[in-house]
Amino acid sequence: MNPLAQELNEMLAKSNPYVLEMLSNLGKNLFFPKGILTQSAEAKEKAHRFNATIGIATENGGPMYLQCIQDKLSAFDPKDIYPYAPPAGRMDLRQAWRDKMLRENPSQQGKHFGMPIVTSALTHGLSIVADLFVDAGDQMVLPDMLWGNYNLTFTTRCGAVIKKYPTFTVEGGFNVPAFKAELQNVAAEKGKAIVLLNFPNNPSGYTPTVAEGDAIVAAIKEVAEDGCNLVVITDDAYFGLFYEDSLKESLFGKLANLHPRILTIKLDGATKEEYVWGFRTGFITYADGSKDANEAVLTALEKKTLGCIRATISNCAHPGQTFVLEALKSPDFVAQKQQKFEVMKGRALQVKKVLNSGKYDSAWSYYPFNSGYFMCLKLNSVPAETLRVHLLDKYGVGTIATGKTDLRIAFSCIAEEDIQELFDLIFQAVQDLSR
Repeated sequence: MNPLAQELNEMLAKSNPYVLEMLSNLGKNLFFPKGILTQSAEAKEKAHRFNATIGIATENGGPMYLQCIQDKLSAFDPKDIYPYAPPAGRMDLRQAWRDKMLRENPSQQGKHFGMPIVTSALTHGLSIVADLFVDAGDQMVLPDMLWGNYNLTFTTRCGAVIKKYPTFTVEGGFNVPAFKAELQNVAAEKGKAIVLLNFPNNPSGYTPTVAEGDAIVAAIKEVAEDGCNLVVITDDAYFGLFYEDSLKESLFGKLANLHPRILTIKLDGATKEEYVWGFRTGFITYADGSKDANEAVLTALEKKTLGCIRATISNCAHPGQTFVLEALKSPDFVAQKQQKFEVMKGRALQVKKVLNSGKYDSAWSYYPFNSGYFMCLKLNSVPAETLRVHLLDKYGVGTIATGKTDLRIAFSCIAEEDIQELFDLIFQAVQDLSR
């Protein structure tokens, strides 16, 4: 093992040995090298005559660039676009995102958590978590309504075993008892569990109520108190898109500093929050379970995360970071986000209004939804995949089959005035297949 990795592991062993136990074999071996990057950083401070360390081309005191590109980006200073961003991301962006998190998540006030580290969008954050904390055979607790890419990220890449629980109760609420039972089963078998909480949920579009959220947190704490190490991930990809009665913040704040055996990891993306899908700018933030500030744990995890980033993509794209930072600084940012939120909320409520008409009850029911981009139909008789293909072939309508009976509808990309027609076509397709 590299001495730098060993040094980080010793920091964890001294400050919170449970976190060291949570790391995968790769996670234990990761470190941030004191090589070219460190030497370049020192040179940036002290090389006042010539700096022959940086791996970019320069010209006229700044980064070299092609004018045909700069002409399209003339509103931005070349230094904010063309050079490599720091491995952890722009510090001003990291601070701005931290400030935003505190504004929008009251439960994070007064909690100890690290500075957000920039990732290449949220999926990259999931990949980092998989590398740092998942070994083959480790068990993850997830609802049966889950984003399919989790399988690729955690199972295919790292050999995790996904343990599913029913997402909803018969009454239509989040199934906290089933979640707790599955978590207890994993804890008893492995002594380590990885919990992934994705709210608003993809594909269901559901966010728990405040009471359900508190019950989830209580279940996690109880399992930790019984001696299980817990890596708890909040996938907050659709954060802020809360339309009806639900939590209006991430569970990260309530889970942070809850118990020494609980490491909480918040994954964010400007992707959906700021409607910048192609920018690929996200964040990973750690919170130790200690009640007091535990900077050694956060420092060790940050350096291991930077080692993971350095070993895979080196650093995240600079232009996207600059664009997101400029948006966060804009005086129009909040008002413009609110305007788009109202559009999305209008679509969600219109879907519910159309479905509640009773017109389609013979063909399907629908799962609870109150947030996010999606909702799911539960088909009564027609197989979801058969319906999906028929909708495409005959009506030119695209949907996603997520199981034998479940059809996911992304109302995020359907204008409010078109929602009635969309469900009429789906209903017609079901009738076609029922003859």
